[in-house]
Amino acid sequence: MWKVRSGVKTPARWRAFVCGLVFLASCLLAATASNWVPYLSPLFSSALAPDPDAKLPAPTRYSFRGIHTTMMRGVEAPLRIKLEATVPAELSDVLAFYRTELGKLGWQEKTDGAVVAADHVQLAFASPLGPATLELTRANVMPEPGQAKLVFSNISETEAVLTINERTIKRATGANAVALDLPPGKYSYELSVPGHPATTNILNLAAGDTWELTVGRDGDAWSPLQLY
Repeated sequence: MWKVRSGVKTPARWRAFVCGLVFLASCLLAATASNWVPYLSPLFSSALAPDPDAKLPAPTRYSFRGIHTTMMRGVEAPLRIKLEATVPAELSDVLAFYRTELGKLGWQEKTDGAVVAADHVQLAFASPLGPATLELTRANVMPEPGQAKLVFSNISETEAVLTINERTIKRATGANAVALDLPPGKYSYELSVPGHPATTNILNLAAGDTWELTVGRDGDAWSPLQLY
């Protein structure tokens, strides 16, 4: 966690708590955009769009997203707000997204101690509500040698069920994505969500491949997306 510098202007009643007022946005990056190009539809465009329903800036394209608020008894303002998201996108695209969206909110990026590496980003900001931190890291979704991997995500408002390889996997709304290691081969699968027609399709998994199946917020199954 970044140490808070002095000199942040806040109302007098909040000065005692400013050192704990930290907004943390964390994204786990699942792949590189160059590997997805043959499979992208306009929904999966590399240009990340902001989600108007998110409490903190977040792209509409994600596999998991959660927000956590820390409160202090007797204090109305939150002590800390933390946003975590899994975003299948190029690290540079996610970084550009957050720099743009945070800038719109009046967040000012600090250059001291900034880290921008190939697989990790950590930046400090001065926001209108106090000090803030942005962290981006790359997730490892590579399959075991000789195997393929399938990532199942549900960002809808109800439970989603995936049936594949004689297995039934249920994911509640808001649950983390689940990863399955499978031998290479062709697999028929079914995605079902209450109130929506079941979606059936066939995946051809080669050794070393990682694919993602996602149920979107509206309950519709997105097209299969190859991550690696």
